[in-house]
Amino acid sequence: MAARTPLYGEHLRLGARIVPFGGWDMPLHYGSQLDEHHAVRTAAGMFDVSHMRSVDVVGSDATALLRYLLANDVGRLHQSGQALYSCMLNGHAGIIDDLICYRRRDDAYRLVVNAASTHKDVTWIERHASGRFVRITRRDDLAMIAIQGPQARALTAPLLPAPLAEAAMTLASFHAAEHADWLVARTGYTGEDGLEVILPGSAALDLWQRLLAAGVRPCGLGARDTLRLEAGLNLYGQDMDEDQDPLASGLGWTVAWEPADRDFIGRAALESRRAATDGPRQIGLLLTGRGILRPHQPVLVHGEAAGEVTSGGFAPTLGRSIALARVNADLGSECEVLIRDLAIPARVVKPPFVRQGQARIAL
Repeated sequence: MAARTPLYGEHLRLGARIVPFGGWDMPLHYGSQLDEHHAVRTAAGMFDVSHMRSVDVVGSDATALLRYLLANDVGRLHQSGQALYSCMLNGHAGIIDDLICYRRRDDAYRLVVNAASTHKDVTWIERHASGRFVRITRRDDLAMIAIQGPQARALTAPLLPAPLAEAAMTLASFHAAEHADWLVARTGYTGEDGLEVILPGSAALDLWQRLLAAGVRPCGLGARDTLRLEAGLNLYGQDMDEDQDPLASGLGWTVAWEPADRDFIGRAALESRRAATDGPRQIGLLLTGRGILRPHQPVLVHGEAAGEVTSGGFAPTLGRSIALARVNADLGSECEVLIRDLAIPARVVKPPFVRQGQARIAL
């Protein structure tokens, strides 16, 4: 039986279509995926992302452990409340998971990991924590609500515990504030401004319903996927996995190469691929012919296979079909994608496709 978040009953009350996702029963949409997408781009929408797990890493060896486990460097987090995005790699630099790491205080961090990867992530972390002065705690008691869009912070701030209300309006990007068991961060997965609120599961329904009364639209996994694709953001299991490294997945910017003497898992393999000039890489595609881009469609150059689409679909903000693809050749500015045995022309573009409600590519 799939797991259910504390808001499952509320999703049913609101008429959500429920689908299995990462071992959880989650809302796909509440009637119109398209309307939910546009609500986030123009006003504010909220997502139940309680299936994502918080994992607390605390102890005198916590910093050293995470500097070894993550390709990005938590040593760059000099103040409480700072956060970074990172991949956690295996020995051959494949991506075990992508996650956000928050520094809560000295030697105390919170990782937010993907739902389907939670068990393997915790197992991996615990394996490498053995013998160190560190405690790993999976926080299944917590829920998480993401409020995204140009009006998200203004609508959410008055509904937060008083010590967090002002912080919600003044936080810099990738910073967080805490009060009791609440953590509010200026982060998201949509290409819009907004907040992600981690809170006790027992308090999630009350906040959700007050957000609803304030005019924030409930949104499901469908809109979350089209929003993140427009923003050029990867989805674990599609655009990256344990067989692909960050350089092949458009995530080279998340790797902290300096200081050069910091050893992290996968570094040696990643450095050898960094030196190569012919490795796979991620590109963006804008379909110029008729059709819809979908995962696993072959990308062609002069009729020859050069890679495949990893994420693709219709972009509601652009009114066009877009994709992320992994290719093994220099495509130049044009290529084709094989859609139902037809080679359809596409243009190579640099993600993101949309940010802050505006197109970032020429149409």
